[in-house]
Amino acid sequence: MTGSPRPKAAFAEYIALVALLISIGALGTDIMLPALEAISRDLGAPNLHDGHFLVTAFFLGLAGGQLVVGPLSDSFGRKPVVYCGYGVFVVGCLVAGFTDSWAVMLAGRVLQGMGAAAPRIVTVAMVRDQFEGRAMARIMSFAMAAFIIVPIVAPALGQGLIALGGWRATFAGLGVLSVAVLIWFYFRQTETLPPADRRAFSLRQIGGGIAEILRSRVALGYTLTAGLVYGMFVGYLGAAQQIFQGVYGVGELFAAYFALASTALGGAALVNAALVMRLGMRRLTGVALVALTALSFGFWMMMPLFAGQPPLALFLVWQLSVFFCVGINFGNLNALALEPLGHMAGLGAAFVGSLATFLSLPLAAAISARVDGTVVPLIAGFALLGLAACGMMVWTNRGRADA
Repeated sequence: MTGSPRPKAAFAEYIALVALLISIGALGTDIMLPALEAISRDLGAPNLHDGHFLVTAFFLGLAGGQLVVGPLSDSFGRKPVVYCGYGVFVVGCLVAGFTDSWAVMLAGRVLQGMGAAAPRIVTVAMVRDQFEGRAMARIMSFAMAAFIIVPIVAPALGQGLIALGGWRATFAGLGVLSVAVLIWFYFRQTETLPPADRRAFSLRQIGGGIAEILRSRVALGYTLTAGLVYGMFVGYLGAAQQIFQGVYGVGELFAAYFALASTALGGAALVNAALVMRLGMRRLTGVALVALTALSFGFWMMMPLFAGQPPLALFLVWQLSVFFCVGINFGNLNALALEPLGHMAGLGAAFVGSLATFLSLPLAAAISARVDGTVVPLIAGFALLGLAACGMMVWTNRGRADA
């Protein structure tokens, strides 16, 4: 269904709530980015730069949790699963916030990711319950534009919490913010999956649904494309502190530079929302992927001129440009992958999100682990993954009309 028109105030509230629900993953990583080295040092990580594993552990839990929460929401409704997810997330915050062990910290981060999977994935299913195709892409683009406030303010909020109570205060802040959003969700969001439309929770049903998804070239192809794009972005998250504070030495201005890069994502989401109904998701996504790949290969070829460390201003020009392209893709790829899966939106959103995240993790780790004194691994990663995403999209769209 395409959803009934909403009054402007109600529509704005709906977009804000959707944005906050799907932003828990960004919040769970960005708020603690300034503390990665401090956590590694205080908890005795094998290497001071192993802080990027805290990002990877979170996304590992997120990927695994998605496989569970989607089918559960198809069977028991969207809202109860979101409640349980937030509960697990808060427990993960407590584990990570009170531990003195590096291994337990990683386990707490995995637990946080598992909890975050519910609002992240079930919210997409809720939107798919009410909208489809370009209308869904438009809603998700508006939500992304609102969501972008999170990575803009989260590192600065994290630095403020660290100044007040050390890195452990970031986990306390995450817990408090999560409870506040959950209360808003409880009172203001209705259940979108009627009992008559729910699917029986059984391994046979889930297996049959996954087999159907795997047979769909559209669903599978766009999921893999999303995984390649996520790999770039998660790789950047794991490397951002090393790049801005290690390579460029910006110190406490890290949060400001991180926020600047994030504005490109928000701008892209607004542009996508304005254009997607007229130009279509596939056309916009294809142009953005080609532009991202060309920009990254061109910048990569320039690196020998700067010994792998271009001026900060030039690096920011490249970063803002490619992040704008990534922002266009964020608004469309989920909607494209879920287009043929409306009859099992929960399982579909879970499988799409989980497979894309699992694919992104080794790709992201390969990027962030190699950033040590230069920005070349990040730029090369964007170029190569962009090229692979272009090839995957060509295979997916072969013989299809635009949408």
